[in-house]
Amino acid sequence: MQPVLTTKRLSLRPFQLADAAEVQHLAGDWAIADTTLNVPHPYEDGMAETWIRSLGDGFHSGTVATFAMTLSKSHDLIGAVGLRFEKGGNSAELGYWVGRPFWGVGYATEATIAILQYGFQELEFETIGASHLARNPASGRVMEKAGMKFELTKPAGAMKWGKPEDIVRFHAKRNSWRSPKNQSQ
Repeated sequence: MQPVLTTKRLSLRPFQLADAAEVQHLAGDWAIADTTLNVPHPYEDGMAETWIRSLGDGFHSGTVATFAMTLSKSHDLIGAVGLRFEKGGNSAELGYWVGRPFWGVGYATEATIAILQYGFQELEFETIGASHLARNPASGRVMEKAGMKFELTKPAGAMKWGKPEDIVRFHAKRNSWRSPKNQSQ
């Protein structure tokens, strides 16, 4: 059963079908689709329900662990964060998006740290990687603040809106990653 992870301000829980309207609203924002590789635009009716249904099957089959990012006090849905398990079982790819009304206050970093801890401590991955579009440096700052290390920039590493995009890659290794909040203790 997929756990619920908690941080100082967030609760990371499994998605529920009741989240679909808010997922469509938040992820349907052009700015979210424009700065991520996997969020479609337009975000049409039924897409959120289909995506949410796929997540439970993915968790049970051992291919993904995706969490609804919610505010602890209000339980409002603000985004998503998760891991896609790589074949071979010892690494994963981290991804996240946060609704635009919630940008700039550290929620993505807080959720990313929690997911890295979960991936290393509970799922025992050796390496967790993440990528962002080079024109979205805020996402790179999230990865850096979460203790991930720059790996490389891949020119024209992906296509977005029919145009080549440079991709910046980060990673963290279980044997060397330390939670930034633990480093200050």
